[in-house]
Amino acid sequence: MNAVDLVIRSGKVVSPDSVIEACVAIKDGIVVAVGAEAAMPSARETLDASGLHVLPGAIDVHVHFRDPGYPHKEDFESGTAAAAFGGVTTVFDMPNTIPPTGTPEILAAKHKMAAEKAHVDFGLYGLLGEDTIEHVPELAKTVIGFKLYMGNTFGAIPTPSTGVTLEAFETVALTGKRVSLHAEENSTMVNRETRMRNAGRVDPLAHLASRPAVVAIEAVSRAAILAEWTGARIHILHISSAEELRPLREAKARGVDITGETCPHYLVLSSEDYARFAGVIRVNPPVREKRNQEPLWAALADGCVDVIATDHAPHSPEEKTRNDIWTVDCGFPGVETQMPIMLTEAAAGRFSVCDYVRWSAASPAKIWGLYPRKGVIQPGAEADIAIVDINREWTIDDAKLQSRSKITPFHGRRMKGLPIHTLVRGRFVMRDRVLARDTRGWGRSVHTIQRLPPPRPQNTDQTMQAILRAAPAGAGERGR
Repeated sequence: MNAVDLVIRSGKVVSPDSVIEACVAIKDGIVVAVGAEAAMPSARETLDASGLHVLPGAIDVHVHFRDPGYPHKEDFESGTAAAAFGGVTTVFDMPNTIPPTGTPEILAAKHKMAAEKAHVDFGLYGLLGEDTIEHVPELAKTVIGFKLYMGNTFGAIPTPSTGVTLEAFETVALTGKRVSLHAEENSTMVNRETRMRNAGRVDPLAHLASRPAVVAIEAVSRAAILAEWTGARIHILHISSAEELRPLREAKARGVDITGETCPHYLVLSSEDYARFAGVIRVNPPVREKRNQEPLWAALADGCVDVIATDHAPHSPEEKTRNDIWTVDCGFPGVETQMPIMLTEAAAGRFSVCDYVRWSAASPAKIWGLYPRKGVIQPGAEADIAIVDINREWTIDDAKLQSRSKITPFHGRRMKGLPIHTLVRGRFVMRDRVLARDTRGWGRSVHTIQRLPPPRPQNTDQTMQAILRAAPAGAGERGR
């Protein structure tokens, strides 16, 4: 073999099944060998990873980089820099920007912008709603998946009715793409928030009271039924309660193509933290009672919950520290702190580093059709790698975050585990805790390598044909 670009020497290479001491050889952005040092080809550069763990870069399937529309909160450059510092090598960005990514023209403009700014690889979601269904076939060509808001959250994206949701699932099912769902039932939340406001409740816990777990239970159950009927592939975002796990588990048992994620804040924070963090902790769905934590951990362990994601949702400090909870913007940064938080829990013995790699890299790569190009360190895979010191002890300091939003409920939290170097397709984007100077624009859209199984629509073909036969000319404008 001719000389390769880089050999990572003597690290502990982690997969979902094993940790082995090995070297990793990389050429032209691809892993070409994993094995003993004696078997490695000559290299133009070597990196000594003795004492460090070599992980597949995390794939965060749920981020909000606020670009375009909210540059004071975040943009693709700052957000992907934060990802690089967090050992995250691929991000999937949500559509609730200004304008939302609901048409091919808007999506193309966002692709161009992201490609010019991104330090890490990315996928873009297309917005799925009543006014965008007609664009699904064209959007499907360049999105990683679709996002449908069953309940209201930041950006005030209109919530489609059940009938529109069914039609949306039918349409996307024909493309084979996955629909990610903000699964909260909207009318109950609107009613509860109105009652809280009328009662004069402006305290942080009023937000939790306005979004009881039943809104998520109902939405997950309804989404599973519609997916089962249509054959749509769906993903439940930010699972926050123990009770949501039952409809998720039952749907999987019935053969519904349904997956789910949870986030670190639901695993390590609880309603007991509202008094300390006030509006900083406000997020949708809300951080809930402590009793939910152990069932969520158990669901990750047994595979009911498939992946760990962040719902990285940055806002300015002023937007997070208002006294009236209803005026506080929902969400906080997470893409930079997810890996350290999870590694800290692994160091405490809650799970293994192999489990973490499964939840953060291998499973999302498989679910979204990127495996084995991503999510694994083996010959033929893209060299997306986080080199981590799992013994490094440090403290999260909001002021030192790469994100423009330097305010989180994790400030002051002690960590054990820190990404030291991050590579995207063989190139250092963060090295020795310093952002590379020349990697702005290195990130690329992963839709070009996405390979999903053929679609399996159930009752979709005949239903859509009936709709088309019944539709009058011009109905595709959907009442505009």
